Amino acid sequence: MRLLARKAEKQFETWLAESPRKALLVKGARQVGKSYLVDSFARHSFENVVSFDLIEDSSTRASFLQATSAEDLMLRISVAATATLVPGKSAIVIDEVQEAPNVLTYLKYLVQQGDYRFILTGSLLGVTLENIDSLPVGYVTQVEMHPLDFEEFCWACRLNQSVYQGAVRCFMQEKPLPDFLYRRLTDLFHRYLMVGGMPDAVNSFVATNNIDSVRTVHQDLHALYRGDITKHAPAELRLVIRDIYDLIPSEAASKGRRFRLSSIDNVRRFNQVQNHFLWLTQAGVALAVYNVTAPVHPLLVSEQRNRFKLFYLDAGMLASSYPKSAYEGLLDGRASMNMGGVYEAFVAQELAAHGLALRYFTSKKVGELDFLVEHADGTVDALEVKSGASYLTHAALDNALSIKNYTIDRALVLGETNVKRAGNILYAPVFLVGALETDA
Repeated sequence: MRLLARKAEKQFETWLAESPRKALLVKGARQVGKSYLVDSFARHSFENVVSFDLIEDSSTRASFLQATSAEDLMLRISVAATATLVPGKSAIVIDEVQEAPNVLTYLKYLVQQGDYRFILTGSLLGVTLENIDSLPVGYVTQVEMHPLDFEEFCWACRLNQSVYQGAVRCFMQEKPLPDFLYRRLTDLFHRYLMVGGMPDAVNSFVATNNIDSVRTVHQDLHALYRGDITKHAPAELRLVIRDIYDLIPSEAASKGRRFRLSSIDNVRRFNQVQNHFLWLTQAGVALAVYNVTAPVHPLLVSEQRNRFKLFYLDAGMLASSYPKSAYEGLLDGRASMNMGGVYEAFVAQELAAHGLALRYFTSKKVGELDFLVEHADGTVDALEVKSGASYLTHAALDNALSIKNYTIDRALVLGETNVKRAGNILYAPVFLVGALETDA
């Protein structure tokens, strides 16, 4: 697997320079590239690196689980190490730390000693943290990793980093992208919808330019996540969680995209499956976009956790859940109906990767606003996402802007279009949704 350039590495570098008395904890779903990036960073940054993989190395995992104190754990680390630990020069890397959650409990004391730098990765911490007695707040720098976002995908496809940033500047200035730039990024975006941002899929695409090989990677990833459900989810929840996971493609392709509880056998009320949905989102394998009762700041106040859209963590994995015929026309900007849900999944994925909460609004009177984005300063963007040529029609957005009580500071239509403004609507290429936070 080729090492892909990732934005998270800058966060690693900041931790190394500014947090000598903190461990680094890299979180995210399995197979988003945590271990590869951490290993490369550690070996580049330290003279000596000792690594443990608690999934692959069962004997080390069993030993760490038996630790009774920080001192005992450090002894066990030294016994299991295959290289010499050198105080002041060694980094200790522990992959898949959720397999021995007591390591995090003792981490505070090991970090305080200051002999070694600790780097940990965890894939299912959202559903295993409840088993940790004491997460050492103040002694850990946490970095969340996601699949490659669109900009990182462009880097993997050998596009110079300055090119995408040039497009972002056009967006910020509300100027059309030059035709050559718009065509190039649109072409890459259509490929991204099929490939997504999972590192194995990206590497397969870059190496082969073959979508069949990419779809095989996606099938393997789905099998991996279904296996994680079987292994890690509470026994009484597993079957329904699997059902929900498998229903995501059909629900994402339905009108309105909202996940219908009636699609789950023998379920009529949300409280019957609340923990099932929560497990999927906390495990990081699904993204929930929650409804709000009104587009009014602050959005959290009116958020409804029992009404939501649900997507896979990666748009490419969603796209490959449909027959390959769904891709027909996509490369030429003529997406099929199923791909409309994939466009929305892409937007959800980009917003999540940039640390933005996922919300939408719908009402019979107004219609549906596909996404509402609230920035740190409290301003709210209303987004409509269009996959076809009819992006100039946006009744819901027009209706919402006519209601004075709504606190919509900026209205955008994201679709197969260059940047242009028409009155109070800003039209922009959907592939630039990641620039919203830059622009705020």
